[in-house]
Amino acid sequence: MSEVLLKNVTKVFGSDVVAVKNANLKVEDKEFMVLVGPSGCGKSTTLRMIAGLEEITEGELFIGDRLVNDVAPKDRDIAMVFQNYALYPHMTVYDNLAFGLRLRKFKKSEIDARVREAADILDIGPLLERKPKALSGGQRQRVAVGRAIVRKPKVFLFDEPLSNLDAKLRVQMRAELSKLHQRLETTIIYVTHDQVEAMTMGDRICVLRDGVIQQVDDPITLYDKPVNKFVAGFIGSPAMNFMDGKIEEGSGRVYFNEGNFRVRLTDEMANAMRPYAGKEVTFGARPEDIKNKASISESFPESTIRVNLEVVEPMGSEIILYGNTGKSFITARVDAHDRSKVGDSVDLVLHMGKVHFFDPETEKFIV
Repeated sequence: MSEVLLKNVTKVFGSDVVAVKNANLKVEDKEFMVLVGPSGCGKSTTLRMIAGLEEITEGELFIGDRLVNDVAPKDRDIAMVFQNYALYPHMTVYDNLAFGLRLRKFKKSEIDARVREAADILDIGPLLERKPKALSGGQRQRVAVGRAIVRKPKVFLFDEPLSNLDAKLRVQMRAELSKLHQRLETTIIYVTHDQVEAMTMGDRICVLRDGVIQQVDDPITLYDKPVNKFVAGFIGSPAMNFMDGKIEEGSGRVYFNEGNFRVRLTDEMANAMRPYAGKEVTFGARPEDIKNKASISESFPESTIRVNLEVVEPMGSEIILYGNTGKSFITARVDAHDRSKVGDSVDLVLHMGKVHFFDPETEKFIV
């Protein structure tokens, strides 16, 4: 078994800097778990505690059935891939891959077999005699991953391994790492600040903020049912729109009134929001759930808002519109053939079956 369990784990630097607070997380055997969050949220510190590179201030850490709080990094049966690759520049690719095994006194034949197996998995066989300076960024990253693979550890730890690559190569390496996980069938804990990486790679995602775990769920649940405003805003690109306003009730119907527009809630959502009638709430709508009324044949008078466009971004397959209602800033993802221009006043239609509401004080998810 190669599950990883954190029980009430806290990390304090100095006397008062709390990097991770009371973290409880179970990473299942063979799971691809992604730790995601903004810079300074504690994700890399959590990974380094699992690796043994940082001491745990409070709590317990188990790898398999073994408590490893006081176990040295080399004895934890883990392998870590760093952001900066950490390759030995004077060694060939072969020697970089073999170095750790030689330190552990493996037989020469076993070392050669493992190195060539890893090189075959990662398609770097022709590069074994090269030195790192003769490799591209993507090739160096493969070597860094290969150095972890030859160890055949219980757990792989990745600390933002793709952040130094260009956008196209990041997409390619994301797919390769996902395929690698399927092939190796081992536990992977992967740290990134990029929510796109998290959504596309993780079996489950752990979202952190200021050292505190906010939510741990599969990607679709995180996207559709965020526990609070932070998770809702962090997961999804472009980010969810948030608008403050009041819930109003009249003639048996329930509305959200932003001040410059009013939209009617669906019957199902109305039942959940009636207790908030007369109260301030935060309304959330994802850009992909907002369309230009001009491109829709049906009429939606009770879910239409008017915005003044400030920026129009053609993306090829779609267009991103940025505008404001006079009170709130709005982002909408519309059809690639939309002909809206900066300065236009356009009517946007909200998909009211997919909007969310949050408590403005606690920021917790309401519905």
